[in-house]
Amino acid sequence: MSQAQHQSHYTQLRALQTEAVRDIVRAGDYSGHTTGLAAGRLQANVVILPEDHAVDFLRFCQRNAKACPLVGVSDRASPMMHTLGADIDIRTDVPSYRIYRNGVVEQEVTDISDLWRDDLVAFALGCSFTFERALMADGIRLHHIERNFTIPMYRTSVPTEPAGPFNGGVVVSMRPIARADVDRTREISARYPFAHGAPIHVGEPHAIGIASLDEPDWGDACAVGDDEVPVFWACGVTPQNAVLNAKPDICITHTPGCMLVTDIDENQEVPVYAGTGR
Repeated sequence: MSQAQHQSHYTQLRALQTEAVRDIVRAGDYSGHTTGLAAGRLQANVVILPEDHAVDFLRFCQRNAKACPLVGVSDRASPMMHTLGADIDIRTDVPSYRIYRNGVVEQEVTDISDLWRDDLVAFALGCSFTFERALMADGIRLHHIERNFTIPMYRTSVPTEPAGPFNGGVVVSMRPIARADVDRTREISARYPFAHGAPIHVGEPHAIGIASLDEPDWGDACAVGDDEVPVFWACGVTPQNAVLNAKPDICITHTPGCMLVTDIDENQEVPVYAGTGR
């Protein structure tokens, strides 16, 4: 697909309701980023692990709630995320998945039905894409949405609290924000604790261990204008960093930027479930 065709497809998707977006993703007809899609709905990072790693990962999320705000957990062996929507199949409803084997990225795919196992448990973690509509509604510009690229994400020197084999630094997403808008941006995003809430750092990237904004670890670089400052939020890619150290035999995540779109209202206080009991 050419860049022009991709832009046209993305523009069309932004006008669709949540269910229609998921139908297109499930059919394998869109594998791009989900920034700006399904306005008003909670988006989620995804981590799928064997059950023998699930308790340690649950502890990791609880100990690092800013970076890993847990919004849903599947039942063992069930691919359906009942608490996040009426018909969400974790095997097909993420635009792009990243497959890890023993801590090493093996491939990216758009469907994991053939990889599903009866010992797998799926975790959904809130995503900062969720509060972007509120920022834009208040007149705050977001370059990655205006220009249709994947938000830049960086490893940092900010530590996480380990749990079992899961450990590693916090990953952040970065948005250039006009200096005059920083306080409003902080205030608005703080209203969404299940979407990482307020930023963890504003300003100098070296202070959190980022050597160069021009070289993100994930996503696309984004220039910071003279009248802007870089603003950093804890990011749900943090668990992918931890997976590199935990090295489970298999771990499946979303491809950074390609989120699960849920049916949860972005303003709803999301309950955390350990399963549906079904």
